[in-house]
Amino acid sequence: MVMDKLSQYERVFNHFDENGDGKISASELKQCVEEVGGELSAKEAEVAVTLLDLDGDGLLGLDDFVRFVEGGEEEEKVNDLREAFKMYEMDGSGCITPKSLKRMLSRLGESRSIDDCKFMISRFDLNGDGVLNFDEFRVMML
Repeated sequence: MVMDKLSQYERVFNHFDENGDGKISASELKQCVEEVGGELSAKEAEVAVTLLDLDGDGLLGLDDFVRFVEGGEEEEKVNDLREAFKMYEMDGSGCITPKSLKRMLSRLGESRSIDDCKFMISRFDLNGDGVLNFDEFRVMML
């Protein structure tokens, strides 16, 4: 018997939703990605939940999850990424600096040194200018 897509998504969603509250937290998302052999840091899980969470409660509902699984429309993804980028960029400069990354991470409760932030940026800094522009940020997030 072939199940329709939505009921398959619901089954997967309910498996991820460890505590049965009808929502997936960042830690539940991280755990499930690991269960299927992927790697997702706690920070990456938080960012993913932040980007996908439409009602702003910090958790993924079934509709958010379905959008995540289906990948959403490309345009919607780019718009979500632009919003996230704005949170990290340095005062409208159009780029994420080690200082602005440190500031945003500390807002998220993660204390990092400027050197840590420089290293994190260097991993995705394609043109070697020491900062992340939107295209480099997009590569990092996708």
